[in-house]
Amino acid sequence: MPRVSVIIPSFNHEKYIVETIRSVLDQTFQDFEIIIVDDASTDNTVSEIKKFNDKRIKLSILEKNHGASYAANKCIRKSRGEYIALLSSDDIFIPTKLEKQVNFLDQHSKIAAVFSYAQIIDEYGKDFSDRSQFYSTIFNQSNRNRFQWLNYFFHNGNCLCHPSLMMRKKIYETIGFYDDRLAQIPDLDYWIRLCLKYEIHIIPENLIKFRVRKDEKNTSADRPETSARHAWELVHVLKTYLNVQAVSDLLKIFPEVIKFDDSLHSNLIKFYIAMLALERKWAPYQLFAIEVLYEMLGSKNVAKDLEEKHHFKYSDFIKLTGTSDVMNFFEIHYRDDKIDHLESKIKLIKESKLYKLGHTFKK
Repeated sequence: MPRVSVIIPSFNHEKYIVETIRSVLDQTFQDFEIIIVDDASTDNTVSEIKKFNDKRIKLSILEKNHGASYAANKCIRKSRGEYIALLSSDDIFIPTKLEKQVNFLDQHSKIAAVFSYAQIIDEYGKDFSDRSQFYSTIFNQSNRNRFQWLNYFFHNGNCLCHPSLMMRKKIYETIGFYDDRLAQIPDLDYWIRLCLKYEIHIIPENLIKFRVRKDEKNTSADRPETSARHAWELVHVLKTYLNVQAVSDLLKIFPEVIKFDDSLHSNLIKFYIAMLALERKWAPYQLFAIEVLYEMLGSKNVAKDLEEKHHFKYSDFIKLTGTSDVMNFFEIHYRDDKIDHLESKIKLIKESKLYKLGHTFKK
């Protein structure tokens, strides 16, 4: 049984996949298997993969395209290693990547997953020259405990380099797999679920080369459709925070909630989280908060507690739904039949408040 399973969900990366696989084969640590699930590529990706003659490479080919999360989950289920290292099919491992992360996890049993910084490269494998670009510095994060990470994710979004990940396989058995329904932020969703139970760590070295392609071709790139999808997914990903059940944990994640009351109540934790979300002037947070409050007010007992302990009434909720501009962006999708040209669609989306605010929440 190999110590490490390197999983590669691949799709239409014929230009890069050979270099990607080679970067694994050239590792200083050699006790691994490579599990590749190709998500119905329409180019020559599969042909390029088949050029390798190494028994450690195991390729599965999907007949229909399902999405990156689905392909990654298939890889994990096929893996046999103690540790799982994820690699995107256009990125590159630094030669010592596996060795350093295996050593770290071997020596730190309480850490569930380890990440690293990333060297940003362009379409052609050269160092990325645009230092103002989002990816240039976002992965250079200081280490935090799991409660601090949860606070950061809530207020700032994702900042961890997904293909730098190495995680204990047993963690997937505990908290589940990636959500197949998510395309833009399945990793953010997973980091929240992960940090609700486990500690993580970032090795402050560039252990991976992360490729930023021209013309915004990355899955998480700045395009109207990805910004729209990101917003919709974020509404649902934020719901993971509603799993917090103890006031003591809530205060560790969000020390700022103490401003709502000196005495917090465990049955109203969802209310405090919704109030924090309402402070964010971005449609997904506003919609998330309103949905949470709507569900809470469906219980007469909870509604009574909200009024008695925090003076929040049905009438306050109704005023809130009339003043929060939660549909400013989403209504665009109901107007498609009135828009004849792609250029008009893009202009309409870019003029929306959500698109403009979305730039601080990219992967």
